[in-house]
Amino acid sequence: MGDHDQRDTAAHARLPAAPAGAEETNLVIIGSAAAVIAAVIGTGVVVVQSRADDSRPAAVTKSASEEAVTPAAEPDPTPTYTELTADSFTVKLRTTERQCFGSAGCNVTVEPKLTFLGDTEEIDPDATYEITYEIHGDESGPVIETAELTDRTSLNYTPSLISTSSSRTKVSVEIADITQGDESA
Repeated sequence: MGDHDQRDTAAHARLPAAPAGAEETNLVIIGSAAAVIAAVIGTGVVVVQSRADDSRPAAVTKSASEEAVTPAAEPDPTPTYTELTADSFTVKLRTTERQCFGSAGCNVTVEPKLTFLGDTEEIDPDATYEITYEIHGDESGPVIETAELTDRTSLNYTPSLISTSSSRTKVSVEIADITQGDESA
């Protein structure tokens, strides 16, 4: 009987009891591991579709392990400006003086009034433009003058004195040519 008692005692031996709080610690470790695994799986590229169109992602989330790529700063592009032509402007004449002599006609002083038909930002601010225009109505034929445009909006010209054959003569103007002068002037 002595052998039998030892076997029963050995069969009924218990494992040492786990220290108090060990079960809670194990649950925290297992829970943390599960959360880390879920985070690793979930931080892959996630594409959220906003429409039924499967070919176009609405939002993309990148994982934290991907490096942020910052594009190299590109130099400011060289500005491009509109090439000015006679069609870039309208021109009218402003009469500043008129002296008439009955049937002998009139002496008329006129100045060009130019209007740019676009945005002045399209004009090169560093360029000088020579705008040649013809005044019609002078009794001796067309009068050709040139105005100078600088700083996009500054127009320099000399008033023109013309002689008309009568007080009823219509004076008109048209732009003949525009050239870009020397930029260093």
